[in-house]
Parts: sequence; C-alpha cells; structure tokens
Amino acid sequence: MPQFQPRRLLAGTALLAALTLSVVGCGTIPDAGGATAPGAHTESQAPTTGNGPVEVPATPSSTPTPDPVALTPNVKNKAKNVKVSTVVSVKAGNGKLDKVTLRYAGVSKGKAIKGSVDGTLAKDKASWTAGDRLEPSSTYTLTMSGKNPEGQQTVTKTTFKTQALTLQQQTFAQLQPWKGATVGVAMPVILTFDVPVKNRKEFEKHLSVTSSPKQGGSWSWFSDKEVHFRPKNYWKPGTKVTVNADVNGLNAGNGVYGQNSTSSSFKVGRSLVTKINLSSKQAKVYIDGDLERTIPISAGKAGWRTRSGTKVIMEKLPVTRMTNEMIGADESYDLQVKYAMRITWSGEFLHAAPWNSGNFGRVNASHGCVGMSTANAAWLFSRVQIGDPVVMTGSGRGLEKGNGYTDWDVSWSQYKKGSAL
Repeated sequence: MPQFQPRRLLAGTALLAALTLSVVGCGTIPDAGGATAPGAHTESQAPTTGNGPVEVPATPSSTPTPDPVALTPNVKNKAKNVKVSTVVSVKAGNGKLDKVTLRYAGVSKGKAIKGSVDGTLAKDKASWTAGDRLEPSSTYTLTMSGKNPEGQQTVTKTTFKTQALTLQQQTFAQLQPWKGATVGVAMPVILTFDVPVKNRKEFEKHLSVTSSPKQGGSWSWFSDKEVHFRPKNYWKPGTKVTVNADVNGLNAGNGVYGQNSTSSSFKVGRSLVTKINLSSKQAKVYIDGDLERTIPISAGKAGWRTRSGTKVIMEKLPVTRMTNEMIGADESYDLQVKYAMRITWSGEFLHAAPWNSGNFGRVNASHGCVGMSTANAAWLFSRVQIGDPVVMTGSGRGLEKGNGYTDWDVSWSQYKKGSAL
C-alpha cells in the first residue's frame, strides 16, 4: 500500500502547478521596469469592473465663436443736420463688404421726393464710397451687408437726416453750349451760377473738360457767378467735347452749397472766321482757312465807334427790333432789322442795313453795329454758327472784359491767371 502514496503526492503537485499557471494567465505580465499592481490597467485596455469594461466620457471641445464682420460708416446712426457736402463711405473690418445701398426720401418745393445714390465698391471689398453728395432736408437709409472670413453674413442699417437749406443757400449751375449743339471754333465753355461762389478753388477742382482729339485748356473766372473754359488755340474742327460740373452739395462758401451737378456734350463744326478792318471798312470771311467772300461794311461813327478785339457770335436773330432808346442815342429810329448776329452784350451786331447802303466800304456811319447789304447779311447769316470768331481791328477802341464772349481777346498767359488753381 505504501507504494501508492508518492503518486497521490505527484498528482497534488501537478494540480498546484496548474492552478499557479491559471492565476498568472489572468494577470498582467510585468515589463522590464517592474510589476503592475493587481487590478491596474494600461492605456491600451479599458478599465473593468466585475461586470465588464467601463465607458469613459469624452472631454468636450472648446471651439470659439468667430467674430462678425465690422461694418463702419462715416455717418453716425440717427445723426441730424448732416452736411449735404458729405460723401458717405463704409469700411469693413474682419471681413469684406457684399453690398451697400443708400436711399433717401424728402420734400422739395412741397413735393415728396425719393431716390438712391450709387457708389463704388473697392476691388478688395474693404470699402464703399458714394458717387454723389447729399440732398438737403432728407432722411437717408444706409444698408450694409458683409461677411467675415468664415462666411457668416452681417446686415446692418444706419439712418440719418441732412441739413435744411433755403434757395438762397443753394447755387444753381447752368452750362453752355447746350447738350448736342454744334458750335464754332471759338466757343468757350460757360458755367454760370445764380448765387455767388466764394469757394472758387473747391468748385474748380470738380470741373472737367475732355475732348477728342485732345486739346489742353484752362478755366478762367469772370466773376463769382461765371467761369469759362477755352483751349490755348481755337478748337479743331470736328472736335467732340464733354463737360462735367460735379458741384451738387459742394461747399460754395458763406453757407452756400451747390444745388445741382450738370453736364453737356457738344461738337465743334467747320472753321469760319470773319476778319473786319474797321479802318478800310471791309470784312473778309474765311471758311476752313480759305477766303470765301469780301464784304463792304459800315461800322460805328465818331462817338459810337465799334470796338476792336476778338469777339464771338453769341446769338442769331432772323429779325429783331432796334431803337435809339435801347442804346441812349439822340437820333430817333425804330427799325425791324434782318439777319442780326450779336457779338457784344452792349448791343453790337452784324446785320443787314439797307438804309445805309451808300456808306458801305466808304464811311462808318452807324451807332456801333457793323452793317452790310441784305444779300451779304443773308449769306453770312446762313453760314455762321454760335461760337464763330469775329476779329475786328482799326478803331482804337478796346473791348471790355465780359462784354460778350471775350475769352479770345486776351493772351493765353493772361487767361490762365483767371484760374483758381
């Protein structure tokens, strides 16, 4: 019987070894740095409980909210008495502009008015600028839209009211030649104002003349209510001219502002120049440089001498009444005069004077006008245009500045001195 005991002992030893291996198999194999504490877990293993793995909640992300685009106009919201000289603009920060509109509503001469102001968006879309100044006594609404770099859109509005102005605080601008006119080579551009402009320099900065073919020129102020433009030499025949006076809302000085902007486009016709020698009593008419006709004339007598100088045809009247009372002459007359071509404001004309036919080419016998036969007057009248030059010499009496279109009666250097710039 004793021989069987060692076998039971061996069997028990084997069972113990198996249990030991089983326990090691359920634990963690220690690494080179040392053993892992019982019940611990590594990053590659989820923690466990007696019922299995435990789910660990994720940490929430903290993404910041992006800043919106900042849209900043140069006029404050709900502002009052904003100057009509203001040019509205908008700037974008932290983004770009999409669209800007500027609309207004008001009352003018008792009637409701409304409209909008166009503007220009910069190429980089960082700013917008209105294309015009403002109207008086009006309420404006400025609507701005833009996006930040993340594409989030912002729309905002600003409203404001402009200053009130009386008609005496506004100056109305008017241009000659009229739009679409065909004029002579000496026709100046004439811009007039009904209320004086004291801030000449500021106004002149906003006047422009372009021509094709290009001809340089200069503005010259004749008074606070009138400024002219002419090229250095006569306009070239066929020239096309465009004039812009961007003066609406512009500060004219003394509390006066521009009431309107205006523009005109006109064409220069063929060249026709009339040269009159008051001493020899002859008029020579040149068309495109060629002498077309020589006309005997009779001009102003002693005490009524016709003025020498470079004048310009300003008006054409097929028939007009002329009396001695109009010019303060002692001799009594009341005439219906044909083919009258005005050359001064003081009353000088080229016209038909059949009652004076015996003096043509011989004696100056008029009260200042240049008379000629009815046939010659009709011929000349049918060919001249407003703006054609009439150059007179030989009387010894000069032409006063502003007595007609006297732009060509001064040197170029003297003319340029009339510019405010």
